[in-house]
Amino acid sequence: MRLLGRWLLLAAGAALALQLFFIGRIALMAAIDPQSTTFERSEAWRLAQDGPLRWSQHWRDYDQIADTLKRAVIASEDDSFANHDGVDWEAMERAWERNAKAEQTAAARAEQNLPARSIKIRGGSTITQQLAKNLLLSGERSLLRKGQELVLTFALERLLSKQRILEIYLNHVEWGTGVFGAEAAAQHYFKKSAAQLSTWEAARLAVMLPRPRYFEQRPRSAYLNQRAATIVARMKRAELP
Repeated sequence: MRLLGRWLLLAAGAALALQLFFIGRIALMAAIDPQSTTFERSEAWRLAQDGPLRWSQHWRDYDQIADTLKRAVIASEDDSFANHDGVDWEAMERAWERNAKAEQTAAARAEQNLPARSIKIRGGSTITQQLAKNLLLSGERSLLRKGQELVLTFALERLLSKQRILEIYLNHVEWGTGVFGAEAAAQHYFKKSAAQLSTWEAARLAVMLPRPRYFEQRPRSAYLNQRAATIVARMKRAELP
């Protein structure tokens, strides 16, 4: 029992040290721009294994990124970003309900021996949650990792301003194979700076975010155009931090 107690104490100490390490890194981000994220480093390693590394990323300060892109991303990814505490509980509940319904439909089709259809899983994650996951965590899916994501999400919200969270997010989010951040995306797709993006261009970039590599290969996607039109209509209501 004593040995078990010691192991439990060591495990608790290690977990606490890890949380303090993460929180310390987040606190530094209030003043220091992060050079890379865990997800970016993982992607760089993966791409390097496949051949010459193609990589584009250029940091731009908050006021060097067009408000059109900020509004488009908020309208598309997290329309309550300026007001929630890091987690949009209602959006998560709606996502769980949609996912459960999709799984039930798939099971019913299987019982009837009908052709299987791909299930589109919706996450309901906020911009802050996405940043927490990409900054410091691995891509594995587990309850433990989800719990860690929530801890980091609340740390981000407590230690950084909403404007800073959005600034870091827009500079590190993936927009294609080896394309990270608003400036790289604007140059890659429209041959212009992130400060010059039009409303329509910003909306198209925002729609790409859940599946950037997929849409990079399908620039004429009907869904991309239709969804971009929807985002354009919603952008006026998007509240900036």
